[in-house]
Amino acid sequence: MKKHLTFLIILVGFSVTPCLAQTEKTINEDFKPSTLNQPGQEYPQVNSQGYARFRITAPEAKNVVVNLGPGGTRGGTPLTKTEEGPWMGTTAGPLDEGFHYYHLTIDGGVFNDPGTLNFYGSTRWESGIEIPAHDQDFYALKDVPHGRVQQILFPSKSTKTSRRAFVYTPPDYEKSQKKLYPVLYLQHGWGEDETAWANQGRANLIMDNLIAEGRIEPFLIVMTYGMTNDVKMGGLKNFDITPFQTVLIDELIPFIDANFRTLANQPHRAMAGLSMGGMETKTITLARPELFSHYGLLSGGTYSPDDIKDKSKVKLIFLSCGSFENAAGVKNAATALKEAGVNAVSYISENTRHEFLTWRRSLYELALLLFKD
Repeated sequence: MKKHLTFLIILVGFSVTPCLAQTEKTINEDFKPSTLNQPGQEYPQVNSQGYARFRITAPEAKNVVVNLGPGGTRGGTPLTKTEEGPWMGTTAGPLDEGFHYYHLTIDGGVFNDPGTLNFYGSTRWESGIEIPAHDQDFYALKDVPHGRVQQILFPSKSTKTSRRAFVYTPPDYEKSQKKLYPVLYLQHGWGEDETAWANQGRANLIMDNLIAEGRIEPFLIVMTYGMTNDVKMGGLKNFDITPFQTVLIDELIPFIDANFRTLANQPHRAMAGLSMGGMETKTITLARPELFSHYGLLSGGTYSPDDIKDKSKVKLIFLSCGSFENAAGVKNAATALKEAGVNAVSYISENTRHEFLTWRRSLYELALLLFKD
């Protein structure tokens, strides 16, 4: 277990390094408000090249910096105080397509940008900015029937409290009262929580669009908090998965099967996760193969043929990452599994890193493969 955790720490550490492209000679002045801005807020803005521009009102400040990435790990963009008063600045180069966390450092203090929405990441609520992706149509909000993402509270004797999860139910769930559905248990990454897959990941919109196109059979998605023992930032090596495994296996799954119309059996139950959630997925699926038949690791490591003790219980292993991550390792692992007789599929997200565009694309590809009888 410690070996897996050490690998994950190394993986995350190298995946969040600065990735700004070389400075363009000319910056297009076609900036528009980010789609994640608070209602009526003009900044931050994004242009057609992927540059981001920020404006912050801090009249008494002496130094203002925008820190990009989880916990500010992708470098800073210093802002300059204008004659009009607000501080303004533009990133040194275009940002990668997709979603990015960021926060402000003002005279050494850490703050969120009041112009944009907040998203839970880096074990805190961070500001968010969206760089439009060339393939964003698959997670766009469209005029199609929409499912529901509902909050549930389920009793947890092991943690002596009620715990929270979010459940995506497909558009037809309320209409067909006799229909039973498969379930995907989908885990977030380190420093995030059960809101991440719907907010940052657009999981519900990805599902709505695929269902509307008739490309998948509907299934439920259950998202819950994976950091059961609340390890602080930098302490992942101390993370013990046992409490979370107890919550998931002994408390959440029985609650979902008792309160939702599920196909409550192993062939119709999947587990997947991004980054740390992939580590949780791998550990739990190998420990309890009688519960899950479809496995997905999204930038979360790989399985080896030796890991799979009973191939008859595994319907699918899905491995993915960004092209700037461990692409060769993911492809080679899937090949080895297939040669060993396991239905394994690899997916590489082009021109992305350890970030949500990788995972949005990965969920899309995974959903196309799940529960194919």
